Amino acid sequence: MLFDRGARYFRMLGRRGRTVLFQLPLSGTMLLVILLASVLHPDLKWSAAFVSSLVFHAVLLAACAAVPWDRLPERAVLAIPVLDCLAIGLSREAGDQYLSVLSFLLVFPVVWLSYGPRRSGVMLAALAAVLSVAAPPMILGSGYTSASFIRIVLLPVILGAIAFTAFGVANALRLQRRRLEEREAEVRELLSASEHREQLLATVMDTVSVGVWALDLNGRTVLTNRHDGSWPGLPEEQGAEGAQTQVFGIDRKEVLPPEQYPHARAARRQPFTDELVWIGTGANQRAYSATCRLVPARDGGQAGAVLALTDVTALVEALSAKDQFVASVSHELRTPLTSILGYLSVALDEEGLDPDLVHCLDVAKRNAERLLNLVADLLTVASGTLTIQPRQADLAHVAAQSVESAQPRARAGGVTVTCEAVKPAAGSFDPDRVGQAIDNLVSNAIKYTPQGGTVTVRVGTDDGNLVCEVADTGVGMTEEDLDRAFTRFFRAANAHSSAIPGAGLGLAITRSIVENHRGTVTLFSAYGKGTTATLTLPVAHTDVLAGSR
Repeated sequence: MLFDRGARYFRMLGRRGRTVLFQLPLSGTMLLVILLASVLHPDLKWSAAFVSSLVFHAVLLAACAAVPWDRLPERAVLAIPVLDCLAIGLSREAGDQYLSVLSFLLVFPVVWLSYGPRRSGVMLAALAAVLSVAAPPMILGSGYTSASFIRIVLLPVILGAIAFTAFGVANALRLQRRRLEEREAEVRELLSASEHREQLLATVMDTVSVGVWALDLNGRTVLTNRHDGSWPGLPEEQGAEGAQTQVFGIDRKEVLPPEQYPHARAARRQPFTDELVWIGTGANQRAYSATCRLVPARDGGQAGAVLALTDVTALVEALSAKDQFVASVSHELRTPLTSILGYLSVALDEEGLDPDLVHCLDVAKRNAERLLNLVADLLTVASGTLTIQPRQADLAHVAAQSVESAQPRARAGGVTVTCEAVKPAAGSFDPDRVGQAIDNLVSNAIKYTPQGGTVTVRVGTDDGNLVCEVADTGVGMTEEDLDRAFTRFFRAANAHSSAIPGAGLGLAITRSIVENHRGTVTLFSAYGKGTTATLTLPVAHTDVLAGSR
């Protein structure tokens, strides 16, 4: 840190300040050496030549501070270290024998000359070292001795090596500093980009109408799109015990324990998707769709979780209003349809009716029965609940009955329907409701299978579960159709184009029946090659199911 401060201060100085700063070590050391020599050797001879050399040093220091170096060429300042070498040589030559150590001071100007980025500084340092040895005897008239010639040869070699080393170290330091500055610039750019992304993320999060919480491994909130970390109608953070706001399940009646609150489950890193919860009581009760996703860590583990809560109260109320409307209309339609079917049956019981009239009455009765079945489906969907009365039954027998009932429609459409049941598949379930579900699957398979196709119903057990599979060789479904197949009133595009009758409620009712049995129903389809629907009932839960009804 001290080095960084010094480097910053050095860069802040002008060329004059830097020149003085380079010269001060030599001047200070020269002064210290003279003082120590005077103390340790009181008989030191102060010749006129020696005093003149000291004055020369002082003049050079003054020149460093007085000359406007900023107006001169950049390399003009190198005249100072070259003259320093001459001044040191003069001081050594004019001084006493005890001052021969002044030769060591040549390190200062030599390092100064070789500090620059150019290799010519090393050559200039070597020449300045030769000048410090060769010129003083000529200037002072002392002549050359054998020792002088030895110094002329050896001193430039030694100082040249020092200059070359200083040049290498200085360039290495400059290169390292340049790299550090480049990395510092990159870090600043990354920091600026990170701050920009953080501001963008904060703006986006505060813009969306979804409550978002990012939790760390300890379940603490590290990011939220509400400044106070709250969300209208929610309990205290993390769903901690003692929270005053209650959270209810999807039925709006079952009070969830604190550990089942969305925040608490997210804190335990339990992922879930679009789970509906009701928060609050009375007029302030709101419906939220909760979703939790885990944050992956670099080591493949988990770094936390993100919880999102969407207020879907208006949507749930709109769906409820729609279901109530459908239920009311369906109920009003059911009474006159029952009456119509009754009178049509009475009319058909009359003897001696004209065959054409009997045909017309049969058509009217068949369509009235179809309409009554549609009304029943609408009532089932609108009610949102199904009455399940589980009892011991054989799924193979139920499937066989559905196949037998579907044979007239299959023969009329030129479709072959078969049932494959290797052995009984006994369990505890509602055979009437499950039969209704299989009827829907078989009916769909027949409707969407062209003439000459086949529908196969397979029944068996798998890992303790009852399984019924309905496979056809019909038109199949696209990926988009599969994603929406269980949506109420949805019908595939090929159903509309082929004028296949239906209201789009069969699969929705089937899934509701199966889920009330705590089972699953899945679809697998290849467009143009057929569809396979698999209905699975968990035998392991039949006792619990029976007790809950």
